[in-house]
Amino acid sequence: MPTKRVTSHDVARQAGVSRATVSLVLNRSESIVIAKETRERVLRAADELGYKPNSAARMLVSGQSETIGLIVSDPSILLVDQFVTQVLYGVEKANRQLGLHVLVEGLESGGPTSTYDDLVESRRIDGLIVLNPRAGDTALVSLIEKDFPLVLVGSVRHPREVAVTFATRPALMKAVDHVVGLGHRRVGAITFSPRSFIATEARLAALEAGLRVQGLALDADAIEVGDFSPESGHRAGLALLSRRPDVTAIFAGNDTIAIGVLSAAHALGRTVPQDLSLVGFDDLPFAPWLTPALTTIRTDGVHQGQIATQMLFERLNGRSPAVPRVRLEPDFIVRASTGSAKP
Repeated sequence: MPTKRVTSHDVARQAGVSRATVSLVLNRSESIVIAKETRERVLRAADELGYKPNSAARMLVSGQSETIGLIVSDPSILLVDQFVTQVLYGVEKANRQLGLHVLVEGLESGGPTSTYDDLVESRRIDGLIVLNPRAGDTALVSLIEKDFPLVLVGSVRHPREVAVTFATRPALMKAVDHVVGLGHRRVGAITFSPRSFIATEARLAALEAGLRVQGLALDADAIEVGDFSPESGHRAGLALLSRRPDVTAIFAGNDTIAIGVLSAAHALGRTVPQDLSLVGFDDLPFAPWLTPALTTIRTDGVHQGQIATQMLFERLNGRSPAVPRVRLEPDFIVRASTGSAKP
């Protein structure tokens, strides 16, 4: 037999208050001052009864949709990049705990403005999280300057942005020290995405800085551009190693690209790590189980998504985050895909 749906009348009866008081408490209304003890009694009764408020009714009362938008900068990433799904999981988990819903949208190349406008102007969402923003996204910058509740997972380097990013340079410096310490002097790089993405340029810049400290350079012809997928990593690996067979170590823009590089090396008869050392980025769940296990830089996409959600929740409640730009510290993880350079 189906169980009876708990109503606000039930909550009011258990809490010993009027239904109007229940509505004011559960809709977070500040129009009338309600005693702390009364508010806590209502919340406790709702929790004990398992009350689930009608979201449509709450929207009418509060003027809020209780939904946030999560913008993915390129929808094709969802097909291939497990790091993105980790961020999505972190965002969804945090929003579920806060009683909010998540609406996921992808930006098709060349048409971001309409997506932002559709979400914001239709009032389907109360705020936005934008994952891996592109450089030159004027529509996104406009929302930042209008002070729309918005948090970036990444950065557009705007002075007023609220963002959570990774401090990639220290970890990449450690990775470079490790690879150079193994005797490698001719280093290549394959990005995880087109260079229009700010995170791609940031990782390349950090790699170049680490090599400069060691008195080395990242040659322009030792860089190839990936496009999120292992297949693109394979193509880029073939191109780079065919053009520059002297390269003995490759930094892949992420672990997904590194899978393709492993395949390319095998296709060219080069063994990892005996003939080629390989470093990834993200430490995705499959990284320790590759053959060889992947040396990589460990990030935590779930944690990043949760922090971004908490920051957005503060903004939705009229508060500025205590730290508007959170920078998380990745770790460098040494495994079997890096080895000594041949003499």
